[in-house]
Amino acid sequence: MASISGRAPDSPAHLLDLYAPGPLFSWPELQSMAADGVLAQLYQHGYTVPGMAASPQLRARAAAFAVPPAIRQRVVAGRMTAAWIYGCAREPDRLALLVDTKRRISSLRSTRGCTLHEVRLGPFDVVSLGGLMVSSPLRTALDIALHVEAERAVPALRQLLDRPELDVRLRLLTLAVEATPRLPHKNAALEKLALLAPPAVARGPVDVEHTVDSPDGTEHVAQVLGVAHLEGKL
Repeated sequence: MASISGRAPDSPAHLLDLYAPGPLFSWPELQSMAADGVLAQLYQHGYTVPGMAASPQLRARAAAFAVPPAIRQRVVAGRMTAAWIYGCAREPDRLALLVDTKRRISSLRSTRGCTLHEVRLGPFDVVSLGGLMVSSPLRTALDIALHVEAERAVPALRQLLDRPELDVRLRLLTLAVEATPRLPHKNAALEKLALLAPPAVARGPVDVEHTVDSPDGTEHVAQVLGVAHLEGKL
């Protein structure tokens, strides 16, 4: 690792993929090296070597530095924060953190630099990346469609859909939105998804093999998709 004076390391093996304030360097030292071009800021307290490709794991590790260690295993990075971790959105000003309704969250309300959202999380809604729990790509897309304004949501959704490795499909995402209860922004979410459909598809109705009319059936579809049914913002 280059020193503050800018001297190059003796060997590439000395380089780390991510630096944060700690025993090796303080935050002022990291900021100084970033100002000198020795390091590049990835997110808040996380720094990388210039030119290093940022993977989802690396972004998740950088985001984890902004989450207090005491609550790191009790929250899930979601919405536009998760989209950024997957490389599908700009870095967020504040971390969007999801808290499962089954957990006690009274102690989390004073968390700084983060926006907390109380949600129901299914067994397939969360993945682990870089030591941080992150909402799955499908759950991320669903939350963005439902809760983020179109100006930011549509570009992020388009990128989530365009990345084959994330396996987010428009038809499945549409079914997930349809399977949610009557949330205030449900129709707006469907309008956002319609903007992402190919022209031939956008002009016609969504092809659903088995329609769901009863509340019980709707919840069953949501459970199969790993979709949460209810959300309330703290």
